[in-house]
Amino acid sequence: MKSCRIDKFVWSIRLAKTRSLSSSAISKGKIRLNGLGIKPAKEVKLGDEISIVRHNATFTFRIIQLLDKRVGAKLVKDYIVDVTPPEEHEKMELYRLSQKVYRENGSGKPSKKDRRDLEDFINNWQ
Repeated sequence: MKSCRIDKFVWSIRLAKTRSLSSSAISKGKIRLNGLGIKPAKEVKLGDEISIVRHNATFTFRIIQLLDKRVGAKLVKDYIVDVTPPEEHEKMELYRLSQKVYRENGSGKPSKKDRRDLEDFINNWQ
């Protein structure tokens, strides 16, 4: 196999949950190929770099082998190499920590009292 569509490749290596989510992320510019905005039907080749924006971090992967069907999570490392700079991993970890501090997991949506307390805090900040 010489080339593969990027939307199918991103889905096949489990960077997107479904192929339609992969296509929409590409169309919105959240997934780039070699630093350029592309269309979902763009063909990828060996050595291309896929950049994915997640929250505030950009993860970059280099293609080392093409595939024609979805693979298990343990086999993904045979097809791509993570070339993301350490700073981007730190950004994502900082984002995760800030989300955890902001609202405890499983606590549901804020109550009316929580919202009022937050508004008071923001208004009295200055």
